[in-house]
Amino acid sequence: MPATNRKKKIRDTAVQGTNDSSVVSKASASAQGYFQDVFLQHFICKVARRAPLINRGYYVRWRAVDHCVRRFLHITENCPKRQVLSLGAGFDSLYFRLHADGALDRAVVFEVDFPDVARRKAALINSNVTLRGALDSHLPSGTGAVCVCSSQYCLLGVDVREKAQVEEALGAAGLDWTAPTLILSEVVLTYMETRWSDAVISWAAKLLPQSVFVMYEQIHPDDPFGRIMQDHFLKLNSALHALRQYPDTAAQTCRFLDEGWDQCVCLDMNDFYLGLVPEEERCRVESLEPFDEYEEWHQKCSHYFILTASRGFSMEPSLLTPRPVMSISPRWSPQVLNVRMVPVSVEGLGMASTSMSPGRVLLTGGSSRGGRGAATRVLIRGQEGWRCVGVEPSVDLSVRLYHTVTALPGGGGVVYGGRSSPLNPVRGLFKVTPDPGASSVSLGSEETVTLCVEQMACTGDPPAPRWRHTASLISSQGEDFLFVFGGKNESEAALGDGHFLHLDLQHWTQIPVEGAAPEPRHSHSACSYQGGVVVFGGLGRRGVPLGDTVMLRPTERGFCWERIEVQPPPVPRYAHSAHVTGERLVVVGGVWLHSGAVPGVVVIDLTACSSVEFGLDTSSVPWPLMLHSFCSELTDSRHPELLLVGGGGNCFSFGTHFNPQPVTVDLRPALSKLQPS
Repeated sequence: MPATNRKKKIRDTAVQGTNDSSVVSKASASAQGYFQDVFLQHFICKVARRAPLINRGYYVRWRAVDHCVRRFLHITENCPKRQVLSLGAGFDSLYFRLHADGALDRAVVFEVDFPDVARRKAALINSNVTLRGALDSHLPSGTGAVCVCSSQYCLLGVDVREKAQVEEALGAAGLDWTAPTLILSEVVLTYMETRWSDAVISWAAKLLPQSVFVMYEQIHPDDPFGRIMQDHFLKLNSALHALRQYPDTAAQTCRFLDEGWDQCVCLDMNDFYLGLVPEEERCRVESLEPFDEYEEWHQKCSHYFILTASRGFSMEPSLLTPRPVMSISPRWSPQVLNVRMVPVSVEGLGMASTSMSPGRVLLTGGSSRGGRGAATRVLIRGQEGWRCVGVEPSVDLSVRLYHTVTALPGGGGVVYGGRSSPLNPVRGLFKVTPDPGASSVSLGSEETVTLCVEQMACTGDPPAPRWRHTASLISSQGEDFLFVFGGKNESEAALGDGHFLHLDLQHWTQIPVEGAAPEPRHSHSACSYQGGVVVFGGLGRRGVPLGDTVMLRPTERGFCWERIEVQPPPVPRYAHSAHVTGERLVVVGGVWLHSGAVPGVVVIDLTACSSVEFGLDTSSVPWPLMLHSFCSELTDSRHPELLLVGGGGNCFSFGTHFNPQPVTVDLRPALSKLQPS
């Protein structure tokens, strides 16, 4: 066999392997109640439980395809004949589900896949009483392209790229080229070189004049999540070819129109899930399993799309009806901010940080590789740059993610909240302060810092345990308080309450607060400002990012909430970090719904109520820089900069990414002058 043919055979085999992984994941989601499909279990050896993030990902895929298929069948219910043509169907159970639901009146399902895959599926059907019972005629011997055939179901073994063979096999199997037809492609065409996939799209438009094409695939190859996604499929020898030429929903829409389709609607999965899945159904799905991977969920959904394209006037009603989630496009400054690596090995997800003193940053909690809790550390900046040192004695704050550590006026910080798992919030407060009688010491080859850690025995009525909250230092009547706001816990999707801890008395107390409180949220930011706090962004109860700016201002009686109308409005986001410098709020990173670009830095002028978005130049960073589940500090050097530490996330089924080193962001261009909008 020539070398080129061997390589092609290897690639085709790898692509076929994605079917086996996909059907196991679909079966896992079904077994956990995300959707009903009793037939998937017959196509796998045993059900393997996937992580909640993967279950949700396969649910939204299943839901989108099912939505489109059911809509087509409804639109064509009065037609004398209608057809579903599934390309690269693999071990999909679509026919068996529709047959069991009685949804195939005057309808035929045709499936096409590699001959090896089709023969394997035919063997499973032939050997299974349940599957075989859904067919109204005997199975053929398996010779030729037809592997299974009945009056409503036909399985063909032929390479989709071979147009002439596909056309001949479908014609022989009885496909009616004039009947209304839904063509389905679930992550199939992208595995082909674009010349082949474009040809398939064009071929379907020409030969099926009354049809709707439904496609589910990936987009956005160039941001950190997209890079990791591509690397994953490259390692599987299953490159995603369509990404480069058609990187977003707009490009995919133009692609279908250019290839002969009349109309096209393409939605990323955030728009589909939040716009076309009823809220009651979303609540049901979101209550099935403990879940705390919102950033990864929204990123996964922003990197996949569902597309419908129609041929023929009668097929237009089959198109998706877009109900886009309210979104704001960033109005970028022409200037970008430079990002530089810090040559220190520090990584972790869900850590918290605070500046203990100039040039010293305390890092607490978080998780490291393997799910282990990260040790408490201190970053110290000397003449030769930053270095990371351990803490002596070892500070045991338990496994604690998405907590806060808030700087105290006299140095040190208060550690509050967090969780060890989505069902286990961490209780108790700790006060961490430098040991006044000790300095950095060397123990062998390791440098350590001595800290004093004490658990705070607070009186009063404490807040409910929480994580993804904020805890800020505020002042009232000359007294210092820790203000805890928002967050979530095992029973509440988003909290909207605020609580005051008198730091000297270590007593939870009540202070009068006037004005309309902000919408409940978590993963927001809250920065000390003029004795109160300025709150920005977060994720609301509906699972939609917020972009509001709200101040808690001191008054003679207590505090008052006041909303600031910023123009242009910043893009809603959450899981970011923020700092106040002078009269400006500097917000960095986070997650927003539409992944045209990763959030960089938005500077909000709190007096002029204006904002400017700055992109980040990460060309000097060789690895994908993920700016969520990270922490940051505004350094006090002569050149204002942000120090970003940790971050990364579980990239769906593509692996977990850790930012291996801190980075700095040069803020001078952003702070020198707030540019007009």
